[in-house]
Amino acid sequence: MNVENIIQVQDLVKVYPGNVKALSGIDFSVGRGEFFGFLGPNGAGKSTTIKILSTLLKKTSGRVTVAGFDVEQSSMDVRKAIGFAMQEVGLDDLSSGMDFLVMQGLLYKLGRKESKRRAEELLELVGLTDVAGRKVGTYSGGMRRRIDLAGALVHRPEILFLDEPTTGLDPQSRLAIWDHLNELHGQGTTILLTTQMMEEADHLCQRLAIIDDGLIVAEGTPEALKEEMGDDVVRISISSQELYEKALSLVGGQSYVTGSSLDEEGLVVHVRDGDASAPAILKLMIENDIEIARLAVSRPTLDDVFLKHTGRTIRADNSEGDAYGQSLRPLMGLRRRV
Repeated sequence: MNVENIIQVQDLVKVYPGNVKALSGIDFSVGRGEFFGFLGPNGAGKSTTIKILSTLLKKTSGRVTVAGFDVEQSSMDVRKAIGFAMQEVGLDDLSSGMDFLVMQGLLYKLGRKESKRRAEELLELVGLTDVAGRKVGTYSGGMRRRIDLAGALVHRPEILFLDEPTTGLDPQSRLAIWDHLNELHGQGTTILLTTQMMEEADHLCQRLAIIDDGLIVAEGTPEALKEEMGDDVVRISISSQELYEKALSLVGGQSYVTGSSLDEEGLVVHVRDGDASAPAILKLMIENDIEIARLAVSRPTLDDVFLKHTGRTIRADNSEGDAYGQSLRPLMGLRRRV
């Protein structure tokens, strides 16, 4: 991978109306040809960041360059260098897949012949050649995501921005999108992806920034971030909800336990040696009349990394939307949920 940074972000701040702070001075860079991910829950600042990078939103302060251009001083140059597939798929349901892509090519001034040739290439890339003549309105959710991705690639962008591209898709469609993205990356496209799915970040991204409440709390390769945790993880489900606090107190006093917490799935215990510690934990629970419904030992996951840095899991977060949506709530007479 070329060490040249094609994206450079320094001290980026974004404050929405109502003093809703979405980004609190973040710094990161993306190398040319890198597959980089932003992992975090809803409202963490992922979509705000990617909208600023793609010139759709103005920053409050900081410096941001994309493909060597300042996002505000040279916004048109930035737009020529990027493709952007957003969360909300914007398609013409009355157009066929082929016509949609040809129109995108014409909008980028490729010429009709080149636009048709490029449309055929992209339909093959995303596996939609057989349905190229069908109206987009008849496509499934996974097919709509794929044709939207193809539309973002018509002009052969240097950089592809993807804002939670597989949210709401079934596993088969998600895997198909992952395959297409890996192929694009293999062709040299720089990709910046936002996601709240650990598996997606782990599978696709060479390097990650974990973001929460407008701050980057950890950064590195998925493997390095998990290795930093060091310990194995024992996850325990208990038959009686009332006994979780007692179990948490019990494991916290054991010498082989390096950390413990509760999440929405149960008791999470970090131990030095999972194979040796699991039987000891099971014995401890039995001796204290705590019935275990399930016990599993695993290596640390990205969710464990997030838990370590924030005190909660990504999945435990409420789906309240991004900070821009939060900033509109008072204007609509709605209270912000806490």
